[in-house]
Amino acid sequence: MAVTREGVDLGVQITEKAAEKIKYFAGKEGVTENVGIRVGVKGGGCSGLTYDLKITNQELPTDRVVVQHGVKVMVDKKSYIYLAGTILDFSDGLNGKGFTFTNPNAKKTCGCGTSFGV
Repeated sequence: MAVTREGVDLGVQITEKAAEKIKYFAGKEGVTENVGIRVGVKGGGCSGLTYDLKITNQELPTDRVVVQHGVKVMVDKKSYIYLAGTILDFSDGLNGKGFTFTNPNAKKTCGCGTSFGV
């Protein structure tokens, strides 16, 4: 269960649809047990920071971990401050396919949807 403060979720949440896609991609990479995704932030992109996703079942000692919809979501300590309260979803609509982020900490974003600034 994610830690909350004053009703605000302090973890990264994933939707059921995102979890199913993560499991699908993990299966294609041969990961069928202990499926997880590392969600992070790195410098770059049009707005200064960009999201980084990696399917893995390797948990690091400094990760904040939450299991949702059968998927382990791992966020490193450094990225956590930028991602607290973020929702990871998957879109397969007409406007594009891929993982999407709803990040309450982002003060600006760019059209690509993978870059943000705080």
